[in-house]
Amino acid sequence: MTNAPRRIGVLTGGGDCPGLNAVIRAVTKTAIFDYGMEVIGIEDGYRGLIENRMHPLTSLDVSNILTRGGTILGTCNRSNPSHFATGLDDNGQPVFADVTEQCIRHLRERQIDALVVIGGDGTMACTRPFAERGINCIGVPKTIDNDLPGTDLTFGFTTAVDTATDALDRIHSTAASHHRVMVVEVMGRNAGWIALHAGVASGSDVILVPEIPYDLRCICEFVEDRSRHGKRFSIVCISEGARPATGEQVVARIDPTSPDPVRLGGIGEKLADDIAATTGLETRTTVLGHVQRGGSPVPSDRVLGTRFGHHALELLAAGERNRLVVQRDGEITDIDLGSMETGQRLVPLDDPLIAAARAVGTCFGDTSA
Repeated sequence: MTNAPRRIGVLTGGGDCPGLNAVIRAVTKTAIFDYGMEVIGIEDGYRGLIENRMHPLTSLDVSNILTRGGTILGTCNRSNPSHFATGLDDNGQPVFADVTEQCIRHLRERQIDALVVIGGDGTMACTRPFAERGINCIGVPKTIDNDLPGTDLTFGFTTAVDTATDALDRIHSTAASHHRVMVVEVMGRNAGWIALHAGVASGSDVILVPEIPYDLRCICEFVEDRSRHGKRFSIVCISEGARPATGEQVVARIDPTSPDPVRLGGIGEKLADDIAATTGLETRTTVLGHVQRGGSPVPSDRVLGTRFGHHALELLAAGERNRLVVQRDGEITDIDLGSMETGQRLVPLDDPLIAAARAVGTCFGDTSA
């Protein structure tokens, strides 16, 4: 317990994700039961720290939340303390300010000795200035996209894949009944992990990921060939960040107040229109969207969230500073928070799952065999 904190704060930042409550529960109960620490829940991510909205967490507060989706603390993906929108100028454009020192003042007023920050790459980027100013921060990686550098797996990903796979399974029956090409757009930003895993698990005929720009002609020839040989429907699983080899990603909107301002979406509709126009085949689109973030976490995400949260408290109790909890080669470990690579962890082109999918006849929209 050397240099261990007496009172810790915990927050969840970025988009919501199945398994967040499992981490909050593990952090709170481990802190109270094993180390006698006090726990302060910070509301709505960094916005609660900016606005000084916090409350104590007891073991009772976190009982019976393991199976619940979302986060009991609330979250926000538009509150970067280093670049916080404070209002609008005369032209209606957002005005930004660095309110990091204001946040640190709130921490000191509450006598919070350390922070457990649960979030993705944007949240971790917001956390670094606090670590640089002497606040001990332990990061816990969260994102359904599974794209955080430094860890092989993030909690929430497996549940999102399960949700997307279930939807794709259901699409199969209606596609077969109507002899249609069904395009299903899934989340993932610039990384194709959800599309790859859900596409393979559902037996999708075409899987399109951002890492492999697609050739429309290749896709159309593939679905037409299926139709000629008696396979009168096709399922296309496409990541929201996918793009044609000769075009750009489809951007739904830009949010300048967010640490990650680009909001992707719409590529599924574009591809469906292009397939229909080129082949004459009846084509429909389904966008899964935020349904992939919701619902109860699957058992593996509950276990991973619990292990992550417990390891975060073990680090704090041991006096460790500014670490990121990660899973590597199946083991829970940690790395220096400042050493985490910027950017996103993308699907490597030599990923064994891509090779396995190609071997069973899946099309990735390119000419590779």
